Amino acid sequence: MENTVNKPIKTAKTKTAFSKETYLNWYEGMLLNRKFEEKTGQLYIQQKIRGFCHLYIGQEALVAGATSATKKGDKVITAYRDHVHPIALGMHPKYIMAEMFAKATGCSKGKGGSMHMFSKEFNFYGGHGIVGGQIPLGAGIAFADKFKGNDNVTLCYMGDGAVRQGALHEAFNMAMTWKLPVIFIIENNNYAMGTSVERTSNVTELWKLGLGFEMPSKAVDGMTVETVHEAVAEAVVRARKGDGPTLLEMKTYRYRGHSMSDPASYRSKDEVEDYKTQDPIVKVLATLKENKWVTDKDLETIDARIKATIDEAVQFAEDSPYPTPDELYKDVYTQEDYPYIIE
Repeated sequence: MENTVNKPIKTAKTKTAFSKETYLNWYEGMLLNRKFEEKTGQLYIQQKIRGFCHLYIGQEALVAGATSATKKGDKVITAYRDHVHPIALGMHPKYIMAEMFAKATGCSKGKGGSMHMFSKEFNFYGGHGIVGGQIPLGAGIAFADKFKGNDNVTLCYMGDGAVRQGALHEAFNMAMTWKLPVIFIIENNNYAMGTSVERTSNVTELWKLGLGFEMPSKAVDGMTVETVHEAVAEAVVRARKGDGPTLLEMKTYRYRGHSMSDPASYRSKDEVEDYKTQDPIVKVLATLKENKWVTDKDLETIDARIKATIDEAVQFAEDSPYPTPDELYKDVYTQEDYPYIIE
């Protein structure tokens, strides 16, 4: 059945308010993420990547617009559709590809795979396989920054299915009570795995879940990078001032199934094609062309640079070694000499 409840918000075209450099960064960043995920899908089919694998194709604006509205030192935590978030934070894609190949050079030393990316260096705190498990963790990371007295904020992403978890309500309550600098972002791509939002809850406008906690909340067109940036920027100002959290329901869409094993037969081809007409990358490219900010040669250069980056990532993953057996006993406890006795 075609989903009609959570259509993306149609925003009126407004005068360009962002610079050429911003649009170029958005375009190249989103295109890199799109091409990286497409290559990931190909490698998964070739069985180079094992386990579960969830692609971000179609949702690129949620990360591009959010990271352009934040600063270095801000934190990001998300669920298991997590490949592109660390790329947007500055991590080279080769370390993400190596992680998916289960190689020792991966960002989680080959132990996390597709679903459990992590990088303290780039302030990326996962990559979590437990549905909704990252929500209270995001509040906790924000609590740490508030305790330390800095002005960092945490972006805590979750899917529309995760909002059914009870931990969300506990985290929202604490975040509002303690005025934590956290921005909760619902990546509402309309389907929790294969079940549409309207089949799982009487509340289909998910931003309203924040109202019970008197949390500033609103819906955002997640297929338009400008509106994502503006919404996150507003929430960031509120958080840095010490006024507490914000809930943003980003209405978006994934062009592929929930995971690589999902044929997505629960939705119609017409529904998918309708969302593709609102593709965030195509929108940004149109703005670049309308303003005559790029030439065909410029676009070819960008394409070549992205292709080279992805080729490098794949080669790096192929050439990297697997973890040695002793790695099985590392990173389990902080104390490396923790006594382990086999009787």
